Amino acid sequence: MIKALKKYNIAVVGIGYVGISLGLVLSQRNNVFFIDIDKNKVDLINNKKSPINEKDVQKFIKNKELQFSASENYEQAFKSADFIIISTPTNFEEQNNEFDTSSVDSVVEKALNINPDAYIIIKSTIPSGHTEKLRKNHNTDKIIFSPEFLREGKSLYDNLYPSRIIVGDTNSKAKEFAYLLKDAALKKDIPILFMNSEEAESVKLFANSYLAMRVSFFNELDNYAMSHNLDTKKIIDGISLDSRIGENYNNPSFGYGGYCLPKDTKQLKSNFKKIPEALISATITSNLLRKDFLYKEIKKFNPKVLGVYRLIMKKNSDNYRSSAIFDILKKITDDGTRVIIYEPIIELNFFEDIEVVKDIKFFKKHSDLIITNRISSDLEDVKDKVFTRDIYGEN
Repeated sequence: MIKALKKYNIAVVGIGYVGISLGLVLSQRNNVFFIDIDKNKVDLINNKKSPINEKDVQKFIKNKELQFSASENYEQAFKSADFIIISTPTNFEEQNNEFDTSSVDSVVEKALNINPDAYIIIKSTIPSGHTEKLRKNHNTDKIIFSPEFLREGKSLYDNLYPSRIIVGDTNSKAKEFAYLLKDAALKKDIPILFMNSEEAESVKLFANSYLAMRVSFFNELDNYAMSHNLDTKKIIDGISLDSRIGENYNNPSFGYGGYCLPKDTKQLKSNFKKIPEALISATITSNLLRKDFLYKEIKKFNPKVLGVYRLIMKKNSDNYRSSAIFDILKKITDDGTRVIIYEPIIELNFFEDIEVVKDIKFFKKHSDLIITNRISSDLEDVKDKVFTRDIYGEN
């Protein structure tokens, strides 16, 4: 492994979960420049405040000696950078059946124009083959894909204690970047894998699709148990003790959601093209069927007022993008049931024409039935009218 011989200048584009957590960890020993088009995020970072709702991130900023600054100015950040890390969003476009990589492509072009000597590291999730396509289009070998494997709400921890480091190249700079990640971590024995860019891109898509498939498996198990009046927990406990299956990621839910799993499964399915596949398509279908099943179960209670406790999918998160509960909500509101939402991170009084209640006591009193993806101590006093599939009390 090549060791870092100097303090590096590192530009990080995109201040979401990936960008902020990775940048902060690297800023322990390097100069990090955050760039984002959102001035509010830039101001928060420059004022030593976290732009994401993750307690560990704020503590890290407050208690560690870090070297970072933030700006909206690409030129300023790129011109002296040794590495430029791209962590911008890539949403899945249903119409084109592929990720929208325009934000990544745009940053790559800017980076090469401003500083052609810098190595560009793509952390955004992209279609298989996209890195090689960019290299050919720009006639450069200085674009490298390195996937991230971060859990929402645990992004800083997962950078400090990574399950693995994967870099989609084998040249000296790829090894140098891998060392930077290893050097910034607290975990000692970190598996490091080097491969070509398309293999690294595939690792990311297949890993998330497997997780989505696992979520769907335990949700279908839960459908079966509910339909036969069986104890879901006893069944899951019984099969999870098999070491080949394991006891992690087995808690039923309203379906997989969030920013990554829905779009990554669709992208992987798209990548198959003419290659035979069944599991990925089945996983996507299973997730839709889970929501249909739970909608029917909820309707059996015939609530006049349905309370929705939190739109977020996980505890300790501020993200409700593509939350699994949205599809269930749409079915419920379409049939005329009155719905109220308790979601503290929403400041408006309405969310997509649904009333947002600010007072938790009012919310609990006026809800005939409360649905929640993950149980909370807030609902302990009204647990007799709570509907959840959270069996283990964990994400």
